[in-house]
Amino acid sequence: MTETNRPSAVPTEDEPDLLRDQFKQLLRYRRLLGAGVGIGLLGGVYLGISTADTYVATADIVLRAPTDDPFNPSLAPDKAINIGSERQVALSSSIANEAAKKLGVGAKEFAGLRSGLQVTNPPQTMVLRFTYTASSPKEAATRANAMAEAYLLKRQESLDVTRDKMVKGYQEQRDPVAKNLDDLVKQINSMPAGSGRDAAYSSKTDLQSKVNTLNSNIAKLQALDMTPGRVTSAATPPAAPDGPGIPMSLALGAAVGLALGLLAAWVRLVFDPAPRSEGDVARSLRAPVLGYLPRDKTGGGPLLAAGEEDPRLAEEYRSVAFRLAYDSRFADRRRLLVVAPRGSSETAAAVAVNLAASFAETGKDVLLIEADLRTPVLASQLPTDAGGRPRWSQLPGSQAAGAQPAGHGDADWPDGRQLTVDAGESGAFDLIPGEPVRNVARALTSPRATRLISEADSPNSTVVVLAPPVLSYADALALVDRVDGVLVVCDPRAVHRSDLARIRELISGAGGTVLGAVLHAPLPVDKRTRGGRSKGSAASAKASRPAAPQPLTRQPDQPERRTGPEQHIPGDGTDTVALRTVRTGRR
Repeated sequence: MTETNRPSAVPTEDEPDLLRDQFKQLLRYRRLLGAGVGIGLLGGVYLGISTADTYVATADIVLRAPTDDPFNPSLAPDKAINIGSERQVALSSSIANEAAKKLGVGAKEFAGLRSGLQVTNPPQTMVLRFTYTASSPKEAATRANAMAEAYLLKRQESLDVTRDKMVKGYQEQRDPVAKNLDDLVKQINSMPAGSGRDAAYSSKTDLQSKVNTLNSNIAKLQALDMTPGRVTSAATPPAAPDGPGIPMSLALGAAVGLALGLLAAWVRLVFDPAPRSEGDVARSLRAPVLGYLPRDKTGGGPLLAAGEEDPRLAEEYRSVAFRLAYDSRFADRRRLLVVAPRGSSETAAAVAVNLAASFAETGKDVLLIEADLRTPVLASQLPTDAGGRPRWSQLPGSQAAGAQPAGHGDADWPDGRQLTVDAGESGAFDLIPGEPVRNVARALTSPRATRLISEADSPNSTVVVLAPPVLSYADALALVDRVDGVLVVCDPRAVHRSDLARIRELISGAGGTVLGAVLHAPLPVDKRTRGGRSKGSAASAKASRPAAPQPLTRQPDQPERRTGPEQHIPGDGTDTVALRTVRTGRR
């Protein structure tokens, strides 16, 4: 009893695996990453050049509040001074005008004088930091010191004006009271002793108290220390430019550009409708990815993989066949339908041919049915002959092997014609070539086609059916209920996730099962078809088909391969069976 294993559901990926997969997908957009790095480098060059002649000088000022006792800790300076307001005053035009007078700057350069100044306040301090940026070291230091001195001068003037106004106000209050006091003293001196003189003395005491209070206030104001502050650190000419320099600017620009490129690539990745990974393909089809075909080194897209030129391709086909053989859904019936989503089915044809060769290599009797009745080309692209092997299906009234039908009708396919494909050391398998018919749907659903596909029920037999793209024609859906197992061959960059989901829904609705997917790299530009096959291409393909299938000839520079046992050397790397090289034409 042969044990078969059904592939389990697609496992849930861990978060690190998802992040790693997303990062790998971001690297697909190399143009966006390169553009981001290029823009960052240009910005770095601009930053390095623009700051190459920029010099910054700094002067620090600590502010003081007016006080009569500087050693009295009861009055906090931050309560008497609003540092935010003082910072705005330092940036005002009045300070710039005072500095312009001292520096001899004209009206035309006044705006430039103000634009180079920046005033900051370090946290938890009463310090104002005057930072000036100029094109020369001496100019930066001179203007920074001039701005700081102009601010101190203006603050000193402001404090003096405030004190003078307060002193004047007290004096204006004191003078009338002092005059009344003098008049009252004169009256007291002329008054006789008695109650009236006692009342006058009481009034004199009150007036004298008011005068003394006002004099005390005036004396306090005049005794205040009105120093606005002091320069704790004068500006000196800087020894080097303030800019980071060309090397550092380039490094910063490259880092920022790379971040922008990654952001642009991430946005592009989010809105990309194509599958971003094999996991996306598996989730859309709800079936595993059985293989990823490497890019063909020969550039010709061989139908039968060439072990000598690219052994990876042949081994990948064998790996896909091995995984299918251990799938119980395929092992039960051994009927496989190979389709592409849309566009060209060239790679799907290569997959069907090589899977047939791989199954034949394991000793199975393999029948490859070309159900592409619109542009059939396998008979003209494979080395075939019409005899030497028993036929799979003897249809009643069928034509002789290799004979061509007299005319094409609805029931001309399958017509009993059966060819044998020589797959080199892999062995041979049978091919039912396609024929152009007027009614494709009727030919595919005919009893003879059903009987032909049912040959897979024979012991040790396998049937592989090649159909046109499933989203371009409904031919594949007409065969799904007879074949059951479907293999989707697609380029993940040329198909949308919605297309894969639609394929799964169509196949499931027709009663079939998607066994898996085979991914491949993009086809060369000259072999890529757009928008499906046109009528002209179908007509040209029909006209180009020969009257009888002929094996392809060997290239002049390719030596003849001999498959005799005397040519095999153990351990020379050919123990794994290689397949013959046959290049495809345009599909």
